[in-house]
Amino acid sequence: MVKPSVVFSRLGAAKVLVIGDFILDSYTIGKVRRISPEAPVPVVNVKHEEHRAGGAGNVILNLISMGAQVVPVGRIGNDPAAAKLKEIFASEGLSLDGLFVEQGYPTPVKNRIIADGQQIVRIDCEKATSLSKVLEQTIIKSLPKLLVGVSVVAILDYGKGFLTPSLLKVLIEEAKKLNIVVIADPKGVDFSKYSGATILKPNLSEAYASVNMPPETCLNIVAEKVLKVSQAETLLVTRSEEGLSIFHRNGSREDHPVRIREVKDVTGAGDTVLAMLAYSMANKLSLSEAAQLSNLAAGVAIERFGCARVALSDVARYLLEIDNDNKIFDPNHLFALQHAVKGRNTALVSLSCNQGLTSPILKHLIRLGNRKEIDLLVNLQDVPKDDAFIDILKSFKDIDYILLSGKSAKEITEEISFAEVYTFVDDDLVKSENLVDVNLPLARSENLGNAKALAVELI
Repeated sequence: MVKPSVVFSRLGAAKVLVIGDFILDSYTIGKVRRISPEAPVPVVNVKHEEHRAGGAGNVILNLISMGAQVVPVGRIGNDPAAAKLKEIFASEGLSLDGLFVEQGYPTPVKNRIIADGQQIVRIDCEKATSLSKVLEQTIIKSLPKLLVGVSVVAILDYGKGFLTPSLLKVLIEEAKKLNIVVIADPKGVDFSKYSGATILKPNLSEAYASVNMPPETCLNIVAEKVLKVSQAETLLVTRSEEGLSIFHRNGSREDHPVRIREVKDVTGAGDTVLAMLAYSMANKLSLSEAAQLSNLAAGVAIERFGCARVALSDVARYLLEIDNDNKIFDPNHLFALQHAVKGRNTALVSLSCNQGLTSPILKHLIRLGNRKEIDLLVNLQDVPKDDAFIDILKSFKDIDYILLSGKSAKEITEEISFAEVYTFVDDDLVKSENLVDVNLPLARSENLGNAKALAVELI
């Protein structure tokens, strides 16, 4: 299991180029009060409509939430759906230079009719149309400029005809010349058009279909053939709630199971995996590290309804919730902690190890941690002599984060914002209204053996 304190410090605003089919996801939301007299169907009284970027656009939004710089490249029409997509991208601060208009091409729209919280029908307005030769050459000529500063190219193929074999061939070749990682999420059964990709990322059914093998065939055999046909360097197969598997050309295999508390909706989980995979690889993480983070991001997405937009802070908190050790941060990895507390009401309690864990101090911590509306971060102003002190603190499930900073409360609040700040003076909990630096007394050191016994009693 990866630790955010180890991995998150290596994540930053790396640049990812996302190329693929852009779709406008529309939601018509209302209520049903009667059945139509014209046919046995419900009549939906529309209350409001929502519009989101779908297809490759969903991956882009996830990447932005994770902290990446994104270069969107794709085809749109000259219609209201294209205007809405441009509006969405512009609101996210994205450049529109990579959006190429093809006259007569209808921008794909998927409209979901939602009544009383339930989707009753989806209306698709789309037409798979091959990219015109003229526009294809225009895009190819634009690639060198679009690839400047890019660390990863993410290819999202939804089978709308935009990603032609010629465009893919030139794109992958140009990226490889610049040592740019290429991750391809394929569509259809001909994976040879992604030849040379660094990572090919089909789902399980797509992998089997691409080599025309029955579902009972061993996945290792399927993977070997897919790698041979596609000439990809590595194959990553997403397996929904079972996680993902990585296959290398030397025949080795890595399985990364996903830890899920509740499966609500697997829609869009593959997009979330690709977004985190691209973001991690762009920040020079190893494929194994990237796969673990991608699995965690998918775990967050699967626990939500619809195409979830997963932020880095969501992944950080998910890590903390499934593994006690992940709530411990050292002073060199405040970046991870900043993401973990982002958008959360969090209280900071600054504590000196030399004060010991007395009964009053433990009771104060438990009282603060029991509040459901606010998270609790315990900051240690000095380094404990052994792990026993930290073990006691992390045993309390209501202590959300432990920071081994060696800094005062005032110093920490200069780097991270908190809803409340507390310090201890002897056994008394003091709320710092003005964020005044409180010099903690270092006079008393309680016996940790007694503290352990007391902690068990209080828990």
